[in-house]
Amino acid sequence: MAKRSAYGRQQLSAATRHRHDHGKSRCSNILRKLSAYIDDELSGSIGREIRRHLGACPNCETFVASLRQIVSLCRRSQVPTLSTAERAFMRRKILQTAQTR
Repeated sequence: MAKRSAYGRQQLSAATRHRHDHGKSRCSNILRKLSAYIDDELSGSIGREIRRHLGACPNCETFVASLRQIVSLCRRSQVPTLSTAERAFMRRKILQTAQTR
C-alpha cells in the first residue's frame, strides 16, 4: 500500500510539473489574495490578474474550487450552540495547541 501511495504521489507530481510552468512565488502571491477574491472585495485589475492566473494554473484553480465549496458549506451550515462549559473547554484546547507550536 505504501508503494502504491508513493507511486500515486510521483504520478501526481509529474503531472503537476508538466502543467505548472511558473514559479511557486507567483502562486503564493495569488493565494494570499484569494479570500478577498472569493468575497469579491478586490479591485478590477487585481481580480483580472487572479482570473488570468487561475486560467493558466490548474493547481490554483483546483484550490480555489475547493475553497469556494468549503465557504459555501460553511455558509449553509447552522451555527452550533455551545454551553459555557463547552466554550471554556474549546478555548483551553485552542490556547494549549497555540502554545505547543
